[in-house]
Amino acid sequence: MKTIVIAGGTDGIGKALAATRLGNGDTVVVIGRSEVKGKAFLETAATVGAQDRAFFIPADLSLLGENERVLKKLRARFPRIDALVLCARHYRTERALTADGIEENFALFYLSRYLLGHGLVDTLSAAERPVVVNVAGPGASLSVVRWDDLELRHGYHGGAALGQGGKLNDLLGVTFAERYGDSGIRYVLIHPGVTATSFSGEYDEVTLRQILSMQSFAKPVEAALPPIVDAIDAPPAEPLSAFVEGLRIGVKDRSFAPDAAERLDAATERILEEHRRRTGGTGRN
Repeated sequence: MKTIVIAGGTDGIGKALAATRLGNGDTVVVIGRSEVKGKAFLETAATVGAQDRAFFIPADLSLLGENERVLKKLRARFPRIDALVLCARHYRTERALTADGIEENFALFYLSRYLLGHGLVDTLSAAERPVVVNVAGPGASLSVVRWDDLELRHGYHGGAALGQGGKLNDLLGVTFAERYGDSGIRYVLIHPGVTATSFSGEYDEVTLRQILSMQSFAKPVEAALPPIVDAIDAPPAEPLSAFVEGLRIGVKDRSFAPDAAERLDAATERILEEHRRRTGGTGRN
């Protein structure tokens, strides 16, 4: 049986995946903001006799210190993690800053995935077939990245923030695979397609109407799970792979350019170092 950590595991795809894997006999750790939803997960696990395999870590992953706290808990409790599944994101019509002073989409959708993946390398490497599954939406053009304004201080739009976040996660996968591919960890980028999740976020009226319209034709959450389950049970042989609605796409074209990935990695380290200087805290381990 596997040990699976799901960031954003109390809602939508992450919640459905947690229930599925718990039912399969795996140990499942979910990370989420809501204590109520986390308690519900644990109570559901208890009703099927799986309470000893179900864990909940409450955390606001948009905060750098919270990511560090989560990493410490995971490393202390689990000597081996087979799969890290990254699902957490939250739409905002209006630009908002975290308590760290970082734009929230950038912090939650990208930085937390950066920190959790890099921070669990040793624990993942202890598994037989370790994998990081990043549910983000691979394949967009590099043109969506605002290199001179990664936190969208100018001309913010919620859709643009999520679009850029998806591309940043593509590039994160490139550098992660290059750095750790020899360790056996596989990095899988997955776009499940339009799915009837909770669409976590804060929407203006126009965007909310669009979301409600999307829900009318979106696939049920359970239909989004097979590519993720496949990646967990049988990670691809290559260090980096990407799938859109179950179909594999290439990761060798310009949209996955190593030089762009290196540029992003350097920019990310500068942001984390600036935060370390301001707070005396830590960034990537």
